[in-house]
Amino acid sequence: MEGSGDAPRAGADWRLALWTLCSVLLPVLITAWCSFQRSRRQLLIRDIFRKSKHDWHYTDLFGQPSYCCVCAQHILRGAFCSCCGLRVCERCLKKADQRFLCKEIMLRGAAAAPGSMPHHWIRGNVPLCSCCMVCKQQCGTQPKLCDYRCVWCQYTVHDECMVDSLRTEDCTFGEFKDLIIPPYYLSAINQMRKEKRTSYEKVVPYCRKHWMPVMVLANTRSGNNMGEILLGEFKMLLNPVQVFDLSKIAPAKALQLCTWLPCNAVRVLVCGGDGTVGWVLDAIDEMKIKGQERYIPQVAILPLGTGNDLSNTLGWGAGYAGEVPVEQILRNVMEADGIKLDRWKVQVTNKGYYNLRKPKVFTMNNYFSIGPDALMALNFHAHREKTPSLFSSRIINKAVYFFYGTKDCLVQECKDLNKKVELELDGERIKLPNLEGIIVLNIGYWGGGCRLWEGMGDEPYPLARHDDGLLEVVGVHGSFHCAQIQVKLANPVRLGQAHTVRLILKSSKMPMQVDGEPWAQGPCTVTITHKTHALMLYNSGEQTDDDDDASSLSE
Repeated sequence: MEGSGDAPRAGADWRLALWTLCSVLLPVLITAWCSFQRSRRQLLIRDIFRKSKHDWHYTDLFGQPSYCCVCAQHILRGAFCSCCGLRVCERCLKKADQRFLCKEIMLRGAAAAPGSMPHHWIRGNVPLCSCCMVCKQQCGTQPKLCDYRCVWCQYTVHDECMVDSLRTEDCTFGEFKDLIIPPYYLSAINQMRKEKRTSYEKVVPYCRKHWMPVMVLANTRSGNNMGEILLGEFKMLLNPVQVFDLSKIAPAKALQLCTWLPCNAVRVLVCGGDGTVGWVLDAIDEMKIKGQERYIPQVAILPLGTGNDLSNTLGWGAGYAGEVPVEQILRNVMEADGIKLDRWKVQVTNKGYYNLRKPKVFTMNNYFSIGPDALMALNFHAHREKTPSLFSSRIINKAVYFFYGTKDCLVQECKDLNKKVELELDGERIKLPNLEGIIVLNIGYWGGGCRLWEGMGDEPYPLARHDDGLLEVVGVHGSFHCAQIQVKLANPVRLGQAHTVRLILKSSKMPMQVDGEPWAQGPCTVTITHKTHALMLYNSGEQTDDDDDASSLSE
């Protein structure tokens, strides 16, 4: 009897174990299958992105109500083209890629002959608050895929206002026609270069009086990581061939487009920090060496870095965080005035080694310094190299600078600098007071928005300019003194102005920096001489912090 009772119990145990195994394995298998399907779908999407002529990007959430351009369904996530503005769901991506043409940077075949081109209409997802070019009423008000937008002139038209004549009408390229490089122009120039002809003057719009094509060079790694967003917005408004990502292409290569364009007419908008601007200006100097001086562009700045002192000096502001529409930025570039900027050669010659080592040579646009501010920059860079992911915000970057500045107030690593260095201005030896730092200025702003040479503005001082071939040399008593100058509670120690500056570090190792690039330097001789001029653009419409202060004082 006992044996007959054990058999059903064993069978029940096996069934229980089987059901338990199924209840555990089934969710695992379903999860694995879903994960496999998701990765397969992502591979297919990436493959379409790679082969497509569209500049596709994927987003988990669109920033405004969006509709698929194929199935016309409302979508929250999907793919969008940063050049032409198409938006599609995942299921319709392949169809949209095959059905719709993107912006053509250059016309090919029979379409390349004329000096004009028709509108390129895209249906649906028109910009908010846009008006119909026919009836002047607002477009995109219905909750569905409706109305049309031209990807070149940005004009919008209602579905009911769209007529056959508009489909074949020549595109005017809209408000920014003087900044856009038309595809038919590039086709004509390309054909002329193949035939070894250089008479570009007869090609439209080369012969147009006010044509000033703009190139956008954006550093997607600068400051607050806005470069990626700006690249897409500029590609929407301009020819994509005018917009370059400096993380993928060097400035020297990008600037070769200038040789296809009118002499002394091109304007370059650099989106990045002061370091990115210096990188582009170095590439422009290479153009001079190659004999391409007549193609040299004028440079405007959209400040994305941490300090942005050069940008502030030239009227482009202390930092950009998306508060100004891209359209207004292009208008500012069109209206900006051309000026010159002094560029300086900084030669650092190490002592000893029987002069076998080559001197280090830098190009300076903003300032050179030795002392506490260079120490802060050196500590900041060392920290950023260890954990670069932490330094994605301008606020965090400035907080780290503040931390190291506070630390130096207590430690005073650069004290008694006047006993360690000798300073000569235009060959004349300068007697130094008790200092911790010496700063050589080319521009008005320093340290993220401080007008160092002026100080509190309560003492007479010679005029400082960035195009007069003169450098301003000041001393500081330490990090706390730097902080007092930045809030206009103290004046710097003005040591003088000079065409040539020579600084001799007699002993020990000291931190130095040129335009925010720091290093630790042993005994050496630093010589700063004039190198060349850069052609820049000054934005007279941008009001700086000091202008606000001046206007409030006058009131």
